[in-house]
Amino acid sequence: MTSSLFPALTATLRQGLPVLLGAALLAGCTADGKDQSAAAEAAPVLPVTTLKFSEQELFHEYVADVQAVRNVEVRAQVGGFLEHIYVDEGRTVKKGQPLFRINASAYQNQLNQARATVSGAEAQARAARLEMERVKLLVDKNVIAKTELALSQTKVKDADARVADARTQEAAARLKLGFTLVKAPFDGIIDRIPLKVGSMVEEGTLLTTVSDLRSVFAYFNVAEGEYLEYVKARQRHPERHTDSVSLTLADGSLYPLAGHIETTESEFNASTGSLAFRARFDNPKQLLKHGASGRIRLTNKLPEALLVPQKAVFEIQDKNYVYVVDSANQVHMRNFKPQTRTGLFYVVKDGLKPGEKIVYEGTTGLKNGQKIRPRFVQPDSVLAVAH
Repeated sequence: MTSSLFPALTATLRQGLPVLLGAALLAGCTADGKDQSAAAEAAPVLPVTTLKFSEQELFHEYVADVQAVRNVEVRAQVGGFLEHIYVDEGRTVKKGQPLFRINASAYQNQLNQARATVSGAEAQARAARLEMERVKLLVDKNVIAKTELALSQTKVKDADARVADARTQEAAARLKLGFTLVKAPFDGIIDRIPLKVGSMVEEGTLLTTVSDLRSVFAYFNVAEGEYLEYVKARQRHPERHTDSVSLTLADGSLYPLAGHIETTESEFNASTGSLAFRARFDNPKQLLKHGASGRIRLTNKLPEALLVPQKAVFEIQDKNYVYVVDSANQVHMRNFKPQTRTGLFYVVKDGLKPGEKIVYEGTTGLKNGQKIRPRFVQPDSVLAVAH
């Protein structure tokens, strides 16, 4: 009986073996498919953009010291009592307009004395000439020796010198008398007047200052590297660069008129490594005052700048990296060197090329060689933030 069951069991196993094998293969394929599907679902969806050149304006901001084109201290040139003040603080004045009067009595007396001295010296000079003429007649008649004529001529020269000296003293006295009336040196605005009528002033006492605010200077210091960047950009593309600068005021508002760089110093400051620039701004409404502060923005235009969004960059040990995406959608860490930073972007100096794809956002947690599912972001929409 055992021998009759064995062939039957063998036949049954032969018939069921393909079915079992097929079921096993089907189960294996289903498992592999689930793994592949799970792997696909595990790959994160991240925004990816393509690097491209664009024209870009790079700017640097500097603290500016605003000064009137002319700001002059008005000081007393003679001493005395302040007799009269003709103007008020903050008022507009014209060139030559009287500002202050210092008591002139003493200086008028000095002038009168000087005039009297001149009259006396001139009288002595006339007498010396008459004496010389008389001596000359006597010499011509051989009544007296010629040496008498030479002596007479010397007396005339001495008298003329005394006249010249007296006239110089008169001019000095007249000048001092003129200094008692203090006038505006140019068109401008009167600043604070520290003294009052009746105050005693000495020679050199500060009476006020006058500021010409029709235009102002803005002084600012540029670091050596940024100065070289500015100069080289102008040399490469002179048609794209001007000397125009803008001024941001202390309240954060933009001054409505552009300024122009007029000059720079010839030497770098040894302690700061910076170079002083001077820009001029028209000031028709006199909004800018002497001693004001602000921030100068100096702009350089780059016709071909390769920009990397700041949100795509991460740092490791003070070095900048991005994730570059290859054709298989795998990411690879890439170090690059930035030239500078502008707004929300880095300007690439080395390490990246136009046409390469980078992860635009969401680099946290990514690993080198990891696969992603890219969601492409148009480069123009990314760069629009920079303009």
